[in-house]
Amino acid sequence: MRYSFIAQLEELNNNVIKMGSILELSTNEMIRALDTIDVEIAKQIIARDDEIDLLEQKIERDCINILAKQQPLATDLRKITSIMKIITDIERIADQCADISEYIIKLSKMPRVKAPANLGNMIEAMKKMVKDTIDSFVEADVEKASTVMKADDVVDKYFGDICDELSDVMQKDSKVVPQSICYLMVIKYLERMADHATNIAEWITFIVTGDLALG
Repeated sequence: MRYSFIAQLEELNNNVIKMGSILELSTNEMIRALDTIDVEIAKQIIARDDEIDLLEQKIERDCINILAKQQPLATDLRKITSIMKIITDIERIADQCADISEYIIKLSKMPRVKAPANLGNMIEAMKKMVKDTIDSFVEADVEKASTVMKADDVVDKYFGDICDELSDVMQKDSKVVPQSICYLMVIKYLERMADHATNIAEWITFIVTGDLALG
């Protein structure tokens, strides 16, 4: 029974890592598509969202099955219940990649405008948060999870700066209002992605330390 339990936990862990790897792929491709307003890549990201959804459902079923049949104690119980929270946040980040991809398609149908000045910086900060979050799960690294939580303030600062910039742009030139609204939605989704990465980092910290201090 114990060997079976360990094997199930290993499979669970591997599937979360697989889900994280697919998410990293979508995140990286979304960034590339946004930079070049590439419709084909955007469509691929949207289509891949179903793969993430199916994997989330499988992991959730496996968690419930283990809880029902194996009755895990202490550390194992903490990890399984936390994984159920983590995969929800991973799925939502993937959803937001797909949402941004929808706006990339909308932008492709409009006259090109210059992207907000700090958009690249905001994207890089968010990208690092997502990567560090997945790495911290793989490595059970609390310090790396802590850097993710701290980085959320950086993303929030970029969000505020870009909002101000886009507001100024729209006031000066009404012809770019549609594109500016698209970029406002893009940065809102980027900000939410960072929030979900922070949630995951908090759950990883709980798995390792047992301290549940969710922001």
